[in-house]
Amino acid sequence: MSFIDSSIIAVYLVFIFVLGLWAGRYVKNIKEYAVAHRSYSAVVLFATLSASFIGGGFSFGNADTVFQNGIGPATALWGFSLMLILVGLFIAPRMGKFRRCISTGDIMEKQYGPSARIVAGVLGVLVCMGILGAQIGAIGAVFELFTPLTFMQGVFIGCGIVIIYTAFGGISSVVLTDVIQFVMLVVFIPLTLVLGLCALGGFSAMAEKVPSEFLQITGNDFTPLMWISLFLSFLIGETLVPPYVQRLLIAKSPKETRKGTLWSGFLSIPFFLISGLIGLVALALNPDLPSNLAMPNVVQTVLPPVIKGLTCAAIISIVMSSADSFLNASSVCFIEDVLKPILKRNIIFPNTPAKDLWLIQATTLLIGGGAVFLALKISNVLDILRFAYNFWSPVMLVPLVAVLLGKKVCKSAFVAGAIAGASVIIIAFVYNKSGVIFGLDAVVVGTFANLICFVPVNYFCRKRIVK
Repeated sequence: MSFIDSSIIAVYLVFIFVLGLWAGRYVKNIKEYAVAHRSYSAVVLFATLSASFIGGGFSFGNADTVFQNGIGPATALWGFSLMLILVGLFIAPRMGKFRRCISTGDIMEKQYGPSARIVAGVLGVLVCMGILGAQIGAIGAVFELFTPLTFMQGVFIGCGIVIIYTAFGGISSVVLTDVIQFVMLVVFIPLTLVLGLCALGGFSAMAEKVPSEFLQITGNDFTPLMWISLFLSFLIGETLVPPYVQRLLIAKSPKETRKGTLWSGFLSIPFFLISGLIGLVALALNPDLPSNLAMPNVVQTVLPPVIKGLTCAAIISIVMSSADSFLNASSVCFIEDVLKPILKRNIIFPNTPAKDLWLIQATTLLIGGGAVFLALKISNVLDILRFAYNFWSPVMLVPLVAVLLGKKVCKSAFVAGAIAGASVIIIAFVYNKSGVIFGLDAVVVGTFANLICFVPVNYFCRKRIVK
């Protein structure tokens, strides 16, 4: 890495840090911290939502997988694209009725009661912490690959920047930095693919240098059932997790929410293909390369100075933009959906907007610092967190979607569905050990188990109420 490229990365990091602090300078209460002023346009929503989900896994993790297995896994990510499109078509237009809500638990409590809010809060914290932990590892890895810093130094610098501006600025800081990070990734990740293909002599030249089955959706031990399982996992696995629900609550109107969500879904289709094809470019350039170095090797090999520095900054942005979103959402879930309902804080002692803001800022700092500690020192606890977020969709997705779609629901249906979904996950991971049932990811099976129990219980419950 040349001095000029290292300088570009350093200047970019300072810029993001200062911008994040500047964006949050007017935040005065917990509502502004969680959803700002609900005044964002479709363009801003499009940028922040895209930056939030395009993390390490959907970028260089995707290139890594394609390097090993071919283009098939990259197309299976389109399950996530379909999820965003479905949310944009059917859920986003109905978000107007939840304008007063600031969290997922807030939405759940309206139909299922305070207990459901706490369940949503606990699971929300776990899913956010699990994904945040993965992003922390990715931050250290990209700093180690693209800068003179060690893994540990990269974690402390990268995570320190994210934790501080997220803690003090809340969603306002997250959204503004996401917009900048979004611009970086949509410019320089495609540019990396284009320059990589040029270095090889074009797409046809690349195709001649990789195994023919790597250009097929299935093949090279990647079976149709594996593709279906992976597609469904991405369709269901992170649907309506807290950061994405937050994005649905911050636009100035349901129309803007719909447009921003749909644009993000449509953008993800070519982006997943682009980041995956970079893995094939790496394979064509150096088939003996460790797969985890697929995208970094293309960047280091084919990009000229300055462009290389900007692209490295873009890759760092990818991870930071996911980390700040999940960090912010985890603190909101913990304070609004767990701590306050359990302690009944408004009754126990008087509160003020300033005290609430201080509390959630302190919580963000503690969660961020704790996540860094767990990711670096206690890997088995991080594994537990990643296991725990498998409960999100099997427990929460069906009842949450029912509420967002305006269906009449009852508490008994929520309990029955949650028990069914959680039972599948426990069986799959604790007893079966594999996390797979009938060849499908346990998250998929658990979510369908929830649906199968939720619908009839809710039908008979509502029927009894009518009588």
